[in-house]
Order: sequence, then C-alpha cells, then structure tokens
Amino acid sequence: MQAIVFDQFGGPEVLVAREVARPEVRPHDLLVHNAAIGVNRADLSHRKGAYGRAYFGDSDLMGLEVAGTVAEVGPEVQGFAVGDRVMGIVGGGAYAEYSRIDHRMAMHVPQNLSLQQAGAVAEVFVTAHEAMFHLARLQAGESVLIHAAAGGVGSAAVQLAHAAGARVFATASADKRDAVLGVGADVFIDYRSEDFQAVVAEHTGGKGVDVVIDFIGGPYLERNVRSLAVGGRMTVVGLLGGATEGAQLPIDVLLYRHLQIYGTVMKSRPPEVKQAMTQRFAQRWMGALADGTLRPVIDSTYPLADAAEAHRRMETGLSVGKILLVPERTAQGASTGY
Repeated sequence: MQAIVFDQFGGPEVLVAREVARPEVRPHDLLVHNAAIGVNRADLSHRKGAYGRAYFGDSDLMGLEVAGTVAEVGPEVQGFAVGDRVMGIVGGGAYAEYSRIDHRMAMHVPQNLSLQQAGAVAEVFVTAHEAMFHLARLQAGESVLIHAAAGGVGSAAVQLAHAAGARVFATASADKRDAVLGVGADVFIDYRSEDFQAVVAEHTGGKGVDVVIDFIGGPYLERNVRSLAVGGRMTVVGLLGGATEGAQLPIDVLLYRHLQIYGTVMKSRPPEVKQAMTQRFAQRWMGALADGTLRPVIDSTYPLADAAEAHRRMETGLSVGKILLVPERTAQGASTGY
C-alpha cells in the first residue's frame, strides 16, 4: 500500500510517498481502507521530531484519524463488519491507504455524511467535547470563550457550544469572521485588533464567561483567568503561543473567584482513555451529526502523496476547519471550500 514516510525530521519536504506493508490486524482491530485522513498539528510536531519515530509503539507512520470502509475485522471485534463505513482515532498510522483502528475508538458514519466529510470529525469533535463538556462542564445558558475558533478543534467547539445552548465568544483573525459566525459564534473577537478580555467584560457587564477553551497558552493565561466569572473553568488544549512566554497567573483571581484550570491532549493518552473519550462524544452527539445539527468544516483536500503541501497549508495559519488527505493515487491537485 502507499503511505507517507520520512527518513529524517525536518520541514514538509521530508515527507515522501512509499510502498509499505499493510498493518496486521490485532484481535480488537478493524482494517480500514481509508477514504479521508485528517491532518492535525500533532502531525507537524511528529514530523519535526517532538515525539520520536513512533506514536507510542503503535505505528511508525504519522496520523491520528481516518474515515473509510472496513476491509477486515479482528476476532474480538463487536458491532462492526466488513463493508461498514467508519471514522475514528488511531494510534498512529493514518497516513496510508489502509490503517488499523481499535474498534472501541471507531464510530459508524451517519448516512448523511460522505466519507470525506467523516474524515473531518473524529479528532476535532472528540477533543472539543472532552475539553468543553467532560472537563469544563459547560451547561446550557452559560457562556464560553473559544480561542482559535477557525481551526479544526475551535470550529468544532463553537458548533458544540452553540448546539448545547451556550453563548459563544470566539476569537480569530478578521478575515475568518464570517466563517466563525457561520458555525454558531454569538460574539466575534478579532484577536489582532481587539483585547478579548475587554470585549468579554463589555458584553457580560464585567461578570466574565463561565468557560474558556484555550489553544494559545502562555501569552493568554492572565487575560483568560481574568475573563472567567466566579466559579469559572478553563481547559487548555494547545500551546500555539508557547508554554511559558508571557505566562502570568493571577493567583488572587484564581483563589477568590474559585476557578478551575484543566489541561488535556489526546495523542499521548493511553488507549483506554481515548476509547472513553470517543464513546462519550458518540453517546451525546452522534444524533446531532446524523440530523445535520453538527457539520464538519473542511478547509481543503490533498492527495495522500501531497502530504507535504497539506502540512505547508496548515503552517500558513490560513486554514478554516480541517485539512484532509485523500489516499487516491489518481487524485489531482487540491480543492478548497467549506
């Protein structure tokens, strides 16, 4: 099968297509003939050497999520059969024509979604649900500030919060305003020209928001904490702005407002934790995917062999929603659109 490999860490140019053996199916695995592969920021970090060669021993190939058709099932698999359309999270090995996925991290694709659309679901929606509902316990009628709201996880979080009946404040660059408002944000904040802390204070009468979902890290820490209402919760999902630079924690605000701060990542979690995360999302939201309340946001698609170009697209910071790889040897060029 065709897969994307790299012989050394570095820039996008190190990614090359090569023929490799199909993965062997273990007792709980599905072998999936991939139709769409999600590109994630963790893939960029993997390519640069942040995690070493393999995703915790599961595969030397990069990639965290796939959608496709089941080609083979392991002897202990339950609820899935050859020919089923599935989407889900893998422990590495997504950048290939075939991937193996533990069936407990797989979900059936709703009939209203194409397999390409399904490729833009698993990682972003599961991560957003875990951060915002399982950890931060967002409730209907509450308010939430979501940073990097035009990205894959950010745009998923906006949709989930809106569907749950929350008031959504969302930050992104001005050119992404329409896209962010289009997926359910109530108040858009241009992070380049506006101070999100001041905007939140203005729109909440100084009370603050109940939840913050942050992807930026150190530079936003103090303003995030000061933007939280009494009893507020914040989940940190990423470090796009760095871990320590500008990181100031106002302990007095944390103390007297009775705040809670959480951190979460998916890639490095044990399989049983990823399984639980996937199942929590599916139990609450599969119906909303099936009836169109939630919709995957796709920025662009690239042939699998052009993975380097997909990485370059992500590194520009211009994308809105998911970037996908399509493992079709005959695919030509890239397509864009929401």
